[in-house]
Amino acid sequence: MEKKLNKQGFTLVELLVVIGIIVILFAVILVAVDPAKRLQQARDAVRQQDTRDFVEAIQEFIVDNNGDLTGLSVDSNAATYEVIGTAGSGCDTTCTAQTTAAACVDLSTDLAEYLASVPMDPASGTAANTDYYVNIDANGNVVVGACDPELATAIEVTR
Repeated sequence: MEKKLNKQGFTLVELLVVIGIIVILFAVILVAVDPAKRLQQARDAVRQQDTRDFVEAIQEFIVDNNGDLTGLSVDSNAATYEVIGTAGSGCDTTCTAQTTAAACVDLSTDLAEYLASVPMDPASGTAANTDYYVNIDANGNVVVGACDPELATAIEVTR
């Protein structure tokens, strides 16, 4: 008499081998993709766009005022960088990319016509301290940068 073996389904060993292979593939893909780095790159991309938005808004303000900067709240001293925000003090302690003045410069009123809302750093910005700095250099160029870029050494736009 011959016994027929009915093999239905998978053995425990086969299932464990397949699960092990899937786990190894997932770990390799996770390391290759590096989600933390991708998030940092995304935040730096937002910072780059925000600095461009600030520069364009300031330039539109300057054009609308026939080149007159007196209506803009930015300090006229080319050596002074100012953090954009509403805080009256403490702004010099949060910016790592530039040495800035202690008081923030509030551009929300000056640029209200040109910006729907004042951009804020995606990681740490608030209305009181956006974590972006501004300066008008000795040549009259508008300089705006991010205080705390993550992967980039500096994020700054000059026009």
